[in-house]
Amino acid sequence: GLNPLQLIKLFGMNQKFQKNHPKVSAFFRTHFAGGLTEGTVLEISVTKPGEETVSTNMRVLKSDLDLIEELKKMK
Repeated sequence: GLNPLQLIKLFGMNQKFQKNHPKVSAFFRTHFAGGLTEGTVLEISVTKPGEETVSTNMRVLKSDLDLIEELKKMK
């Protein structure tokens, strides 16, 4: 597991992320807090400086939710 110093470092990094990106943090809290449901569509876009935006999406499947549950058990 993580030692207390690692936990403190991660907590500080998370606080900084939330301060630097409040809209993203709020979005995740709002839309992922209740968990994802089968059929939900996630869309991801990436725009690198000087390049065109590229996007992709995925529809959440039962097997995706099963994977998430198994990963949670491993913590």
